[in-house]
Amino acid sequence: MIQKAGKFSIAFKATFLQLLRFSFGTLFVPISKTILLMKTSRVILPLAIGALFMYSFIAQPSEKSSENNTIQSFSKLRKIQNLAFKRGEKLKYRIHYGVVDAGTATLEVVNDTMKIAKRPTLHVIARGQTNSVWDKVYLVRDKYESYIDEEALLPWYHIRRVNEGGYKIEHDIMFNHFKKEAVSNKTKYKTDTNTQDMISALYYARTLDFASAKKGDLFTVNTFFDFENYPMKVKYMGTEIISSEVGKINCYKFHPVMQKGRVFKTEEDMTVWISADTNKIPVRVQTNILVGSVKMDLIEYSGLAAKLNKAK
Repeated sequence: MIQKAGKFSIAFKATFLQLLRFSFGTLFVPISKTILLMKTSRVILPLAIGALFMYSFIAQPSEKSSENNTIQSFSKLRKIQNLAFKRGEKLKYRIHYGVVDAGTATLEVVNDTMKIAKRPTLHVIARGQTNSVWDKVYLVRDKYESYIDEEALLPWYHIRRVNEGGYKIEHDIMFNHFKKEAVSNKTKYKTDTNTQDMISALYYARTLDFASAKKGDLFTVNTFFDFENYPMKVKYMGTEIISSEVGKINCYKFHPVMQKGRVFKTEEDMTVWISADTNKIPVRVQTNILVGSVKMDLIEYSGLAAKLNKAK
């Protein structure tokens, strides 16, 4: 019984994380348990971000740039057309094994208007938790936040607060896309061009065009997670209609491309469906286990940028 519960817990964790990293993400990385309620007041958080920003960009003894030069460099950031999402969007998911509910997950683009270096950002919060029944088996409370440049769709600041089964992670990461580095706890890490965190990767991926994609095409997004650079990849598998609590939805279908040594043995072990429309919201994430599968299904949505493409 304990062994079965353990296998289910792994599948549950992997399914939740895959939604958050859907953008083609890929792999299961151990996540954590209870949300540490972060006291992010509108005064303290901006000050913390400002301090990190100043350290990351101008606190180097050999780099005493003027404010004008620093702001001017921002013009070098890319420009991404985003018609897929907007402030106020909320998505809620049910995580279940057949008819047995295990928990819920939410994704929200908060109605914040915080600026970093005078550039507007999109504040995205992702949460996941087990229900009261599964809390007794494997309690999970996870919270991820990302402040994403509204024009470049690149992360400036990433907050990770996860606590699972007594295993806790608290990460705060500031990104400097001009130096291609990430700063956490005064430690610097080299990053790739246009690197995403696990949340911003999902939202950037939603702006990609899959209308002309062919079965077998691979899509890659550079990410920085657990202080490592990781090229997240998924394989396009065509279109499919998914029946959900919000109706039948026309979807694009993807299989994450797994690396050796990860949880899943084959590409078919994990499948992701996103709406085949301008929104491209995750509709279902499915993880195959020994018997049956664990699913994460869309149950509520609001504030979409465009009409959901429901099947007739």
